[in-house]
Amino acid sequence: MLFWQIVVLALVQGLTEFLPISSSAHLILVPVLSPWPDQGLAFDVVVHLGTLTAVAWYFRKDVSQLTVDWTHSCIKRKTVGESRLAWLVIIGTIPVGLAGLLLHDFVDQELRSPIVIAWATIGFGLLLGVADYVGKVKTNYDEYRLSWKSGIFIGLAQAIALIPGTSRSGITMTAGLFAGLSRQAAARFSFLLSIPVILMAGGYKTVKLFQEGNAIDWFSMGLGYFLSAISAYICIHYFLKMLERIGMTPFVIYRVAQGLILLYIFS
Repeated sequence: MLFWQIVVLALVQGLTEFLPISSSAHLILVPVLSPWPDQGLAFDVVVHLGTLTAVAWYFRKDVSQLTVDWTHSCIKRKTVGESRLAWLVIIGTIPVGLAGLLLHDFVDQELRSPIVIAWATIGFGLLLGVADYVGKVKTNYDEYRLSWKSGIFIGLAQAIALIPGTSRSGITMTAGLFAGLSRQAAARFSFLLSIPVILMAGGYKTVKLFQEGNAIDWFSMGLGYFLSAISAYICIHYFLKMLERIGMTPFVIYRVAQGLILLYIFS
């Protein structure tokens, strides 16, 4: 892979994985706007591993505490500390895991068209704007007070992210805002949910990679991993710091513009 191809693709993955914008829409634009060939499955695996490293490290204290409390809750068979939030992360992951197993081939074959991505980017972007507006008049609370019903609702919404252009972060934040979470809480719960999801997706792609048995360019993989991890960490940090001040409106506008560009290019 060319140096600048590695840099651009790794930064695209790192910056778009956690913002409420569609990484699918961005990744489809890269080959359209450049002469670069497809980067291959191995590179996809390592940049996803990079973003997983970033979110796990950023929330390392939360993840550690949730893991300890969840383990104790299993042993004692009752709620311990923040174990309820840990269970909500697990339960919220089940719908997208099942949907991925059942619908993966259908999504790959039928929904990965630029037009589908464009309309999903626009439609779910506007829905994010509505949720942000509704969230202003609801009682906002943090992720530790999330109810079982709301956690399941957000988990079901996450399964919709299989539709390319939806944005996993975007749809889970949208559902969180509709459920009454504050912007910060909706984003934090979305990021916690991303850890098992990226882990599952990365595991699936890794199995496919070993089945293909292709040679690996370790320099490209290492650079891609490093850049995606660093850019994702910085993205998470500043997104959470700025979110209450700027809200979701800039991302809604960006998504609509992005979708319109895709429709113009591919219609």
